Amino acid sequence: MGDWAGSLKIEGKPDQPVAVYMIAQGNGRYEARLFGEFNKRVPMLYRLAGNIGGEQFTLLDAVPFEPGTVLRATDDGVVVNASLWKGGLKDGAVVGTVAGSRKGTFSIKQSTRKSPTLEMEAPAGATTLFDGKNLDAWCPVGKPTVAAPWKLVDGGAVEVNGGDSQTEESFTNYRLHIEFRLPYMPFASGQGRANSGVYQQGRYEVQVLDSYGLDGADNECGGIYQIARPDANMCFPPLAWQAYDITFTAAKLGANGQKTANARLTVVHNGVTIHNNIELPKVTGGAIDDKEGTPGPIKLQDHGNPVQFRNIWIEKLP
Repeated sequence: MGDWAGSLKIEGKPDQPVAVYMIAQGNGRYEARLFGEFNKRVPMLYRLAGNIGGEQFTLLDAVPFEPGTVLRATDDGVVVNASLWKGGLKDGAVVGTVAGSRKGTFSIKQSTRKSPTLEMEAPAGATTLFDGKNLDAWCPVGKPTVAAPWKLVDGGAVEVNGGDSQTEESFTNYRLHIEFRLPYMPFASGQGRANSGVYQQGRYEVQVLDSYGLDGADNECGGIYQIARPDANMCFPPLAWQAYDITFTAAKLGANGQKTANARLTVVHNGVTIHNNIELPKVTGGAIDDKEGTPGPIKLQDHGNPVQFRNIWIEKLP
């Protein structure tokens, strides 16, 4: 599971760099998505599916098994228009061949991306919302006199458990730093795979989800639910610590209390800007209220998955 990088040579063409997202699906099965590079929206080169066991790597092109993909029938079955990618571990790399509808070779090594803002310290004047020691700054949603039910875990983190939590304090304009860790849930999929969310003013959700290697939709990691997809899918694989650095500007109200300007949002996910000062025309699903333009808390969502958070601080802005 995780990032792999190396080179690929297909049909006698020159070597090309390849970035591979290896997505675990349980019982030794994986989906591999191959791109020209990490951290950007670029076309997918190949999509593979199969097994990895021990030192053996055996994957096939993930083509739909339907009449249109069948080339011919034989006494042993049918021939499908696909390629077999097969290799083994050698000197710390997976080296192998491509045979079938395409022919070539590949060599990849496991790599690790790390957020440049991971473990960033709060600047002078910022408010620490969680430092791993207690949950004094938090409460269940709508219950400011009740202690937050979430549990502290190793590594100075807190694990989602027992309902949504929000900060006791409300905020207007700010810069928020928060780190999160997705649980390993290989048999789950879609919205059931490490789901949570970071709500600005309790109203606008920045999605947290294990969407490692996927398309980066508005309901996947880094998406603004039903409003905007991230400019790049920067979701790291499960169990890796990740960071959001969010700059939020509240909606503005006129003298009559009506909204005159939408809230705005910039999100940096693992060091890459995935939303650049975008407008938020409405609250998202799960909002605590629709009172845009008034101060609100930071809300963290419990969607039934054991997502972890740590190193949460906020810097108030004019």
